[in-house]
Amino acid sequence: MGYIEEFLEFLSIPSVSALPEHKDDMMKAAQWLKMRMIRAGIKEVEVIPTRGHPVVFGKAEAQTGKKDKVPTVLIYGHYDTQPPDPLNEWQSPPFKPEIRDGKIYARGAADDKGGVFPAIVAAEEEIKAGTLPVNLKFLFEGEEEIGSPNLKDLLVEKKNLLACDLVVSVDGGMYSKDIPSLTTGCRGLAAIQVDVQGPRTDVHSGGHGGAINNPVNALAEILASMKDRDGRILVEGFYDSVRPLSEKERKAFSEVPFDAEAYRQSVGVPSLFGEPEFNLLERMWARPTLDANGFWGGFQGEGIKTIIPAKASCKITCRLVPDQEPETIARLLEEHVKKHSPKGVSVTVTVFPGNSKPYVIPEDQPPLAVLSRVLEKLFGRKPVTVRLGGTLPIARAFLDTLGTYLYFFAMSSPDENAHGPNEFFRIEEFERLREGLHMLWKELAQSGT
Repeated sequence: MGYIEEFLEFLSIPSVSALPEHKDDMMKAAQWLKMRMIRAGIKEVEVIPTRGHPVVFGKAEAQTGKKDKVPTVLIYGHYDTQPPDPLNEWQSPPFKPEIRDGKIYARGAADDKGGVFPAIVAAEEEIKAGTLPVNLKFLFEGEEEIGSPNLKDLLVEKKNLLACDLVVSVDGGMYSKDIPSLTTGCRGLAAIQVDVQGPRTDVHSGGHGGAINNPVNALAEILASMKDRDGRILVEGFYDSVRPLSEKERKAFSEVPFDAEAYRQSVGVPSLFGEPEFNLLERMWARPTLDANGFWGGFQGEGIKTIIPAKASCKITCRLVPDQEPETIARLLEEHVKKHSPKGVSVTVTVFPGNSKPYVIPEDQPPLAVLSRVLEKLFGRKPVTVRLGGTLPIARAFLDTLGTYLYFFAMSSPDENAHGPNEFFRIEEFERLREGLHMLWKELAQSGT
């Protein structure tokens, strides 16, 4: 069986971490990885249990170079997938992979089995040829799609086992299929819920209107107090610890080929919005945000029901940038809500657990130069420098626990519908990742990084 056929077999396992009915499939995927890694010549392979889904670990020692100077590289990825819904929008079943026009369609093809499996193939080729130039460790988790709730504890518990010089994530992607990118950071996250209580129960708006405050109106007033008309956040102290972008970073962002008008059309809004002092990529990658993610209260059905609702609630998340601390931001949000709570209602704030610190790789870290050289060779052009607007808790977890930065080296493209119907991964990207890992390991060994 060729490795593309093996990849299809791997993709056929419905390893959906969020759904309890797929618990056995999660273990099946972990065991499949274990056996495939053993066949690749990777040593000490084990399925490590957690309080949730297991982690698959393995290691391979360098076969060339001076052993005392060879770097140890930890390869990180995940074998779990998002749920496949809505099923009726798939052109082929999500766990019956198909190849069409050089693309492999299946749930998890791009995110992240298309990162995990080429890494195993690349290691196998080096091991069997006797040319592996670095020490490798592998950590493939099964809970990334549900926020990696058990990974940090595992890193602490297995700190010595996982010790390394740097982490390379095969989860992620490039700026586009033709434009390589160096990802130098991602935003953190703080999340709260605001609940506004009015009367004990819903009451008649004719009988009580004008006498009591409406929780929906009160909550709208609180939300409106948090931002000005240009999108600047008005929570006192919110920006105090924000690390300014350096001129070098701003220049690097400005060199990214980005069409703001095409972006506006793609998301279907009449105009773009945000802090006018910063350009669009700076706002999307390196500025903090505050967004209401959901707002509910009162009658939701068709027609009219003339009530004053008893309660209204909303969920708010903030994306954070260096050097903002999630706990501090959550406290500032809570203080702001209390300060701006209207009369006649009771307001409570709940801080959600699992908030994440922002993550950024300093410009002077040597592996960035190595990655840049490899990407230029692979793509025939220099990579652009980007950050992720989203939050990857695992990046900061590795730094905080193992003291090593995580570097992104994955080849999926933004158009591949990760998390959506008809997810796919290009075969050429599979091959590019396999080839690129060979080059990366060799460059890391030669640089001693």
